[in-house]
Amino acid sequence: MTGYARSVTSYTMPLAALAMALAVRASGISVDEGSLNARIIVGALSSAIMFITIFVVLDHAEALARRVGEPYGTLVLTFAVTAIEVSIIVSMMLHGENNPTLARESVFSTVMITSTGVVGICLTLGGWRYRKQAIVRQGTSAYLSVLIALTVMTLILPTYTRATDPGTFSAAQLGFVSVLSVLLYASFVFAQTVRHREDFVQGQAHDVPMRTVSGDSISISALLLLSGLIGIVLLAEQVAASVEDALAAYQVTQADSIVGALIAGLVLMPEAISAIRASFKNELQRSLNVAMGSACATIGLTIPAVAAASLLTGRGLTLGLPASDAVLLVLALFICSVSFSTERTTFLTGMVHVVVFFTYVFLIFVP
Repeated sequence: MTGYARSVTSYTMPLAALAMALAVRASGISVDEGSLNARIIVGALSSAIMFITIFVVLDHAEALARRVGEPYGTLVLTFAVTAIEVSIIVSMMLHGENNPTLARESVFSTVMITSTGVVGICLTLGGWRYRKQAIVRQGTSAYLSVLIALTVMTLILPTYTRATDPGTFSAAQLGFVSVLSVLLYASFVFAQTVRHREDFVQGQAHDVPMRTVSGDSISISALLLLSGLIGIVLLAEQVAASVEDALAAYQVTQADSIVGALIAGLVLMPEAISAIRASFKNELQRSLNVAMGSACATIGLTIPAVAAASLLTGRGLTLGLPASDAVLLVLALFICSVSFSTERTTFLTGMVHVVVFFTYVFLIFVP
């Protein structure tokens, strides 16, 4: 894609997504109304527009991230990704029959993809190119401590509570854990951006003055980012309906695991590319900020949002992981703790993460 074509796409796609979403709602062709052919055409078109817009929106988020500097830039990317993921999950939860495990599978997939897949590729390629890469141990330790606490509370603890069926929280427990998740993530953001900002910035990068950027350029990027996010959120209902209907028609087994992995992979793809590029530039700490930040935000923000939707609509929510997934999750977190226990990483460190990632992917299709 030429620079001109890319520029045109970056300006038009967020507006096109928003216009398409508003047009569908105004036309009355919803997920349950209108002719079957019309719904198929609308669903396919909505999927294509949303897919392209996700990349464009995250490109605007990355542009804003570069302008505001680290670690604030990572938060822009993280919040954009989380907003997209929440909109898709909630839309699919509310479409058709209750789907209580979809949120769990999506969040679990996000943690596994980021902590083993994205991190593994970054460490492997960066280590192969530079032999050894430096990280800020205090920052990565903070990510891990928050991630471990959130994953255990939301994905493992429900299996062992006794107030309701295994794998579920009662309404009081769900609300309590959701509030704690938000408070813990907010505390982490405060530490990352204010109190201990230097722990999340590699070298002296945080002391380098930011480039002078015109206010108009920042305003346009922010406006396009917001327009694209609104368009994606509104189109998510159409896309969710199309995906679920297709899986039901073909009687696909392990549908929730596959859909959860697809949602996480689709949403994380642009961010993963950003992290890999940073690793190639020997900016490993930025790579880890992007990857681990997504995992923390997914649990700290997505779970409370989905929990609120569940409580408001009365639809059940199953968060507790089955035994095999719980073992994989604990293994991934343990390996992260070992890998980031020193201030240097190598090619071998990354290969260990990649092996666990391939195991996770294999077990989706051969449980």
